[in-house]
Amino acid sequence: MTGTALEPERIAARAEPRARGTALTDALHAEWTKLRTVSGPGWLLLAVVVLTVAVSTAAVGATHCPASMQCPVDTTRLSLTGIQFGQAIVAILAVLAICNEYSTGMIRVTLAAMPRRWTVLTAKAAITAGLVLAAGAVAVLGSVLAGRLILPGHGFTAARGFHAISLGYGPTLRAAGGSALYLALIALLSLGIAAIMRDSAVSIGAVLAVLYVFPIVLAFVGNAQWQHRLERWTPTSAGLTIQDTTGLHSLAISPWDGLGVLAIWAGAALLAGGLALRLRDA
Repeated sequence: MTGTALEPERIAARAEPRARGTALTDALHAEWTKLRTVSGPGWLLLAVVVLTVAVSTAAVGATHCPASMQCPVDTTRLSLTGIQFGQAIVAILAVLAICNEYSTGMIRVTLAAMPRRWTVLTAKAAITAGLVLAAGAVAVLGSVLAGRLILPGHGFTAARGFHAISLGYGPTLRAAGGSALYLALIALLSLGIAAIMRDSAVSIGAVLAVLYVFPIVLAFVGNAQWQHRLERWTPTSAGLTIQDTTGLHSLAISPWDGLGVLAIWAGAALLAGGLALRLRDA
């Protein structure tokens, strides 16, 4: 009798993990459907690619190294300049992925259909980061190609000590792959902030302040020791060290550790956003 009585509980315990897996799959499908059935996200992803490649091309096109001069230029980082501008579009895309639902009231429908709020946020994060990672990879490839084609004609040649811009070169591959990951982490950071703020304009302002105001403030820190310390923990300054391929010993933080700092910021923002989503009414 005892075994018979406990059998429904055992079945329920075995079914719960399957139900959670099904819920996440359904949430992922729902978020993918939302993003692909409206034109906005597609245009924003295209803008990430176009703006990143355009700015990178302009940067390498405007940089020359005359034969009579020594040019302390990290050609790989120069070729990836557009990442610093494309991240703004990524932030807007991630913010709108959740704030649009709050502004239209659709978030109530979403949470009624999928009551597990952590699952909803996880699905949004996975789909948004995945799309940004794909767009970022295309943007990075276009930027690297621009540097490879343009910079040798501007004096940045192997004969003068500059390594060719190629994904076959380890540091360049690390910088390129890391830049795509950087954009995905910026998307997660922005999504977390948006889940806390819930308002598009306020969220975008907050994210852009994190991305661009922090580095400006650092420039005005007079104490070199404090500036060095702050650079290690500022999300963009630390994260963008992933692009450096020269002078690594003089950096405030190593490239992968810097990207790890950005990942900590993104994780903390998502955790705070998830708690806000769970504890506050829609």
